[in-house]
Amino acid sequence: MKLPYFLFKRLVCRYPNSRPHRHIPIEKINLADIMNARTPRCVWFGHSTVFIQINGKTILCDPVFYNLFWLFSIFTGRRFTEELPLSIKEFPQIDILLLSHDHYDHMDYRSIKDIQYHVQKFCVPRGVGARLRKWGIKKQKIVELSYGNTFSEFGINFTCTPNQHFSGRSLFDHNKTLWCSWVIDSGKIKIFFSGDGAYGSHFKEIGSQYGPFDLVFMECGQEHEFSMNVHMIPEKAVQANIDLQGKIMLPIHWGIFSQSNTDWTQQIERLLKQAQLMPVKVTTPKIGELVTIGSNNYPQTLWWNL
Repeated sequence: MKLPYFLFKRLVCRYPNSRPHRHIPIEKINLADIMNARTPRCVWFGHSTVFIQINGKTILCDPVFYNLFWLFSIFTGRRFTEELPLSIKEFPQIDILLLSHDHYDHMDYRSIKDIQYHVQKFCVPRGVGARLRKWGIKKQKIVELSYGNTFSEFGINFTCTPNQHFSGRSLFDHNKTLWCSWVIDSGKIKIFFSGDGAYGSHFKEIGSQYGPFDLVFMECGQEHEFSMNVHMIPEKAVQANIDLQGKIMLPIHWGIFSQSNTDWTQQIERLLKQAQLMPVKVTTPKIGELVTIGSNNYPQTLWWNL
């Protein structure tokens, strides 16, 4: 009964800090700074959308550039900002587009339709390809993987790894498709992209088999423990990074939608507090701020307090 009660309370009660009270800073991307860089770089677009450049090849994870489907947005709220670090028209060729699962806040129809002509390959968990094909994406552009499967392209390995979450976009397709996390391994750089999921033993198993990781994009968690079976509270996100043997963590799944959180900064503040205790290195770039992977100089700005 806890979840229905909370959702009802979330709809009828006003939480004054569930959204920013002022404009949040967005840095515009200079594509030359990414595409011409000799070192791997990435940019966080807010929530779980990440743009990565490795060896001159581009990877886009869980693209969401717009407000979500209206019914879903009743619970997530509208975007804190519609400003993007880079417009879709400005995007370069996307060599690989990774999807972690088919939820609206990770696989947005309008975003996929608008970015599709930039994309060479869609790399997705098993079953998600059928939905992409219904959306008009050509079959030959789609690679579907199950847990433990690896797709290799451009000298980079993309491995589909387990997660503890769920899938579905309606009342009638619950868990009909797979959900996953991703390991990206260029031979010199290893990256982990969490997607959504609860804490579990799979993180230590992934860390033992594929780690250590130069950078971990980790779900920042939800502030309420009722979601612990499918999401992580921030303290568990820190432990997951330790299990993965992550050298530095970049928190994702926050900064754009309020979702179930009654205070939009509580996730990141709790995570940073726990990271200091453990200790775990965390980078907190502004949306659009350039991050050099493998550097000793990661962004540390507490930009949400500026």
